[in-house]
Amino acid sequence: MATKKSSKRKYGPKAAKKVARVMREWKEGSLHSGPNGPKVTSRKQAIAIGISEARREGDKAPKRAAKKTKAHKMAA
Repeated sequence: MATKKSSKRKYGPKAAKKVARVMREWKEGSLHSGPNGPKVTSRKQAIAIGISEARREGDKAPKRAAKKTKAHKMAA
């Protein structure tokens, strides 16, 4: 019997640690969206910051998803 491959994204342990660190900062209220940027209030944005930091340092994190574009209907 063939096993079905999971389409879940795979993250390495170093990437997970970075996201965990960022989430702690977010919960404490000390996470900023840049060196002197505004405080991050969104949980999703905090996770995105952690993943992007992991990518920047070369940790195992999947590439960003390609942007999907809407097919434009041509006028007849």
